[in-house]
Amino acid sequence: MLKSLFITGTDTDVGKTYITAGLGVVLRKMGIDVGVMKPFAAGTAQKKGYKSEDIEIISRAAMACDPESLVNPQFFKIAASPYTAWKKLKTKPKVPTILSSFKKLTKLHDMMLVEGMGGIMTPILQDYYITNLIKEMKIPTIIVTRSKVGTVNHTIMTVKMCEKYKIPVKGIIINNFDKGYPIKDLKRDLQNLTGVPVLGSIPFIKDLSDASLNRIFKKNIDFKKLLK
Repeated sequence: MLKSLFITGTDTDVGKTYITAGLGVVLRKMGIDVGVMKPFAAGTAQKKGYKSEDIEIISRAAMACDPESLVNPQFFKIAASPYTAWKKLKTKPKVPTILSSFKKLTKLHDMMLVEGMGGIMTPILQDYYITNLIKEMKIPTIIVTRSKVGTVNHTIMTVKMCEKYKIPVKGIIINNFDKGYPIKDLKRDLQNLTGVPVLGSIPFIKDLSDASLNRIFKKNIDFKKLLK
């Protein structure tokens, strides 16, 4: 079994879904049977297929057709953290269901890509955050960060929280969709300040086809380090 990975971010809307999709395409084309999961999703449900558009995007990329109850055990009708959804909708987050779904999926695939929700301290229950969930899944994480000014602060805080919860960080991926730092400087600074390798930087992608994602991710991400 290859080591599964939890894709987290420094914030919400940092591009975790597209990074997960790109990694899924490349790993699949490398001949790895890759499964995907997004334990919690929220927002407006799609009319057909998976309720969550994110799940549809990452499942298509990995060509994984697992049942929705496994890949997305909980969907909230409002765009909010699981904790806020619980308080507003009275729907309690089902952590044991998520952990058992993850376990089942690891038996069906060589490797799992688990996409988080929001940043690493997104609350799930009182005193139980995304960090606690990663810890219970016993898998390393990849941190997706952006390139705009302010990202160094957010990335350092995210790495520090991983250290506090003893979560191994496999690397950082810079999603370069909003101009800010020159990437060379940002990469150098993040590596020096956090001690975590930057696996690469992904430019803004217009064409999200298989071939395009495969080409761009293979060229820009160090998969040797990622799979080590």
